[in-house]
Amino acid sequence: MAEPECVGSARSMRRLERILAAKGIQVSDSAADDSSEENPGDRGWHRRARAEYALNRWRTATPPRFSGAEATIREVTAWADRALADNSAAGALLLTGLTGTGKTHQAYGALRRIAAGGPDRFELIAVNSADMYGTLRPSQVMGAAERELRKLSEVQYLLLDDLGTAKTSEWTEEVTYRLINYRYNHCLPTIITSNLPARNDNGPSLTDFVGARVASRLAEMVTSLVPMIGADRRRGGRAA
Repeated sequence: MAEPECVGSARSMRRLERILAAKGIQVSDSAADDSSEENPGDRGWHRRARAEYALNRWRTATPPRFSGAEATIREVTAWADRALADNSAAGALLLTGLTGTGKTHQAYGALRRIAAGGPDRFELIAVNSADMYGTLRPSQVMGAAERELRKLSEVQYLLLDDLGTAKTSEWTEEVTYRLINYRYNHCLPTIITSNLPARNDNGPSLTDFVGARVASRLAEMVTSLVPMIGADRRRGGRAA
């Protein structure tokens, strides 16, 4: 006995189209479009399903403050598109600039753009650098810090916000080296924001904070360096 079919299923719709065609009745384009819209065999359907899943993961990892984040700078959108096309070739996106110029907004916007593109896989950790160092400090829980560092190192997409704001020490330099070195060796897409310039001959720079070993790797990892210029938007200014 044949299995019953749900009215409106893709199989029954195709059978109906053949019957109507045999009688000389043309099925409208809109009806055909409606059928493909719900057809799990359709490539577009799968891309939309992946995008919905990835955007849900993005929303989970994104603070409410940045729930409306959108990448609007050409270099940022270009980096996101490269990451969507080929994870291993994306490298790192480095956004620098003074406080309040929109670096974090653009960073979350880049990740949202990737998610909306319907990637095959989307895993994300976003963390402020000061919080990261706090979590990674040795504790009474055996191996907890190492497990956390492994998660940060291996996750597909990492947003490391405000790098360079924590007090520098040999320990912070070593932790940063281990994190960046792993992601460098495994070609994992990374977004970094910092109030410090990448290099500054007249004052502190990101290179001074991370140390020579990390700076060397960042020099090769960073495929897009975006200096954010403008007044503090939190005080009513507008970033360029």
